[in-house]
Amino acid sequence: MTVKVEALDGDTSPPAAVSFFDPSIKEVRERVFYQWARTLLILCVFVFGVLSLFWGAQYGTEAKYPALKVWIVDFDGQVEPYSSNDTIVGSAVTDATKRILQSDGFHLGYTIKSPADFNYDPLVVRQGIYDEHAYAAVIVKPNATALLRDAVSNGNATYDPTGAIETVIISARHETTYYTYILPDLANLQGMVLAGFGPKWVQSLVSSVGNLSSVPPQAINPGIGFTTVDLRPFGPAVIAPAVTIGLIYLIIIAFFNFPFMMPIHAQFMKSNGHPPLKVPHWLIWRILSSIVAYFFLSLFYSLVSLAFKIPFSNDSASNVLSAKNPNAYGRGSFVVFWMLNWVGMAALGFPCENMAMVLGFPWSSLFLIFWVITNVATGFYDIDLAPKFYRWGYAWPLHRIVDALRTIIFDIHSRIGLDFAILFIWIAISLAFYPFAAFIMRWKMKRGV
Repeated sequence: MTVKVEALDGDTSPPAAVSFFDPSIKEVRERVFYQWARTLLILCVFVFGVLSLFWGAQYGTEAKYPALKVWIVDFDGQVEPYSSNDTIVGSAVTDATKRILQSDGFHLGYTIKSPADFNYDPLVVRQGIYDEHAYAAVIVKPNATALLRDAVSNGNATYDPTGAIETVIISARHETTYYTYILPDLANLQGMVLAGFGPKWVQSLVSSVGNLSSVPPQAINPGIGFTTVDLRPFGPAVIAPAVTIGLIYLIIIAFFNFPFMMPIHAQFMKSNGHPPLKVPHWLIWRILSSIVAYFFLSLFYSLVSLAFKIPFSNDSASNVLSAKNPNAYGRGSFVVFWMLNWVGMAALGFPCENMAMVLGFPWSSLFLIFWVITNVATGFYDIDLAPKFYRWGYAWPLHRIVDALRTIIFDIHSRIGLDFAILFIWIAISLAFYPFAAFIMRWKMKRGV
């Protein structure tokens, strides 16, 4: 017996599910496949293009080693009371440098400079390194040959070979560049100097000194050596997140201010028992509330560095003497650090808000990826080693933030006025575009785009 069941009037039960290839969903299936393929193509092109910006920052780095300038300054016998035309240490260094420059291999941008360029004062060379006119300097001391010969003739047992030549660096300027490229190449130069000087010096001693047992051993071998003077050493290790990878979170925190706060701001524009707020007043409220939000978010971001005992209360130090963890602004350094993070978060965050309003979700997340990658590529890597295409990175927010942070934390050469100025320009441009971005967002919402 067959029972006929008729649907009752007003039955709102959903239609029964069908298989993927059911003819009734053919149009939906074609539309979904088209949208899926189009979106996938956009993502693939975006990934290839944006990640190329990141990889490209390191492309051909070895060929750009000469951009890392290193001064070779021979003061040997050039300064009273050690003036002499018969010097041997300085020539050993300059000869080794010339051999490197004539070689076909990759090498740093060695430049042999005259002592006259520095008023015959080794401290002026150090000041030049501090002022970032070069990445490093190899200084042959004025008394290098005189002290070596004095040790031989007078049997000076206190002679220190490493006092003959000084290598000046400032690793806090960009620790990755120094540890990866500069110091290994300088070690190669030092090896060539010692390898060239040692045999000639021993032969000279054998032919001129009757009793070598009276000569201090260190004056025979190695005879000369190098001392490295790091004007601003990079350390402790906990500082690394504050000036490198941790700054990515500054961008992300600034970005997520918009999706978290936007539903709250939208209450002003909904007529739920109250009149909507005037649009200009709504925009002013959103801008001011974002600035205040960045103020407190940057404070707690900065407090993380303070909690993990990054130094913020040390006095500044001499530009020409090595100093461990000097702070540019003494006990006020943390406040300057916080203010920089506040302004930096605004410079990074307002462009994110604008693009979130223009693009909407989920497309604004692509801008976040672009924003992170372009800022990281130009903020964490040395632009001197990047292709010329990346010169725009000097104006990118994160590059200026990193530059100012290193000044505050390490007391290196300051461009903090320029750094803040560029960040404020980013904020001003973003705020000028803000009303237009809000108009686009409201236009899209009204049309359901």
